[in-house]
Amino acid sequence: MLLILAWRNIWRNRNRSLITISAIASFVLLAIVTVSLQQGVWDNLVKNLVSLYTGYAQVHGKDYWEEQTLENSFEINEQVDQLVQQTPGVRNMTHRLESFALASSGEKTRGCLVVGIDPVHEDSLTRLSAKIHQGDMLKPGEEAALVAEGLAEKLNLGLGDTIVLLTQGYYGSTAAMKVAIKGLLHFGSPELNQRVAYVPLALAQYWLDANKRATALVVGLTNADQLPAVARTLKKALPDEYEAMTWQEMMPEINQHIEADSAGMYIMLGVLYLLISFGIFSTLLMMLAERQREFGMLNALGMPLGKIARVVLAETIFLTLVGCLVGVALSYPAVWYLVEHPIVFTGELAKTYEKFGFEPIFPAIMKARIFIEQGLTVLIIGFVLAIYPVWRVMHLEAVVAMRK
Repeated sequence: MLLILAWRNIWRNRNRSLITISAIASFVLLAIVTVSLQQGVWDNLVKNLVSLYTGYAQVHGKDYWEEQTLENSFEINEQVDQLVQQTPGVRNMTHRLESFALASSGEKTRGCLVVGIDPVHEDSLTRLSAKIHQGDMLKPGEEAALVAEGLAEKLNLGLGDTIVLLTQGYYGSTAAMKVAIKGLLHFGSPELNQRVAYVPLALAQYWLDANKRATALVVGLTNADQLPAVARTLKKALPDEYEAMTWQEMMPEINQHIEADSAGMYIMLGVLYLLISFGIFSTLLMMLAERQREFGMLNALGMPLGKIARVVLAETIFLTLVGCLVGVALSYPAVWYLVEHPIVFTGELAKTYEKFGFEPIFPAIMKARIFIEQGLTVLIIGFVLAIYPVWRVMHLEAVVAMRK
């Protein structure tokens, strides 16, 4: 009976209730879209840069990350491979042999990162073939290269042209190689798009005179949330001559940037929640001011203050709950649209993002957790604010209230 009474009381002042519900729904909608966009941007960055370049985790020779030279590479070991593959949470893995080199064509020369890969395992791990803008994927043992289109453009090279790669080999001798371009790659990260070339692992080992060696064992995960547990397991299990590192350890500047941006988002959400609180609280104050005589009459007629307080509590919860549900319902199509049609910046703003190494695209991300968290947060705010009108009703004096 009390719940029915509370629901009817909400619609006694229909305009006030609709305004309050609309305000709550708008704030919930804004909070969900904001969080979805922020997490979508960083997930896109991690996907384009971290998962494709460093991987979520890597195994190196000891101290390789401090001094990335071929001398700190390691010999491929089947026992270590099995240990990594059998680690819970590891989906797949692949070896890489990386070396910085000079890429040239005619009179043009550019510095680049040459990555020797196992084409099959690399594609399974990072879906490299999906980045091919022109041409075809490499095959194991093939004498060909995949070149980022930005690097190819700098060298005035196209599909089928020959690129010359020059660097220092494992034993300190000069390593030179001429190889045909089989495919042009397009990366979301402008930095990768202008500095990377891929060749088959066997060809890279022959070119660098580094037989059966690799600079990194890149680890793919079944779920990105398992990264901390996988990293702890690998660090404990690997022999002393190896080290395991997460992408946060290898690229701390990106991780710090994400944390700083997340802190700014939480501040903005705090301001939103404060505005929501004022909106709900003002409605409660108006309700108390308008219904003092009503509460006094009910108490004088025999309705205990505890029951009146429960009705007021139910009214507040109903208002907040309906506003949250409407906000979540409205946010779903909005987030879905931003997932399918991400915000793309152009012009000078796009160039500014690219200078800092970021893709000028703002996609959203569709996660049920975001909808639930924001809806529950506003609902909890409603519960907390309902304490005040309940306290006022419990301290009501019927005679004094009826005079108002």
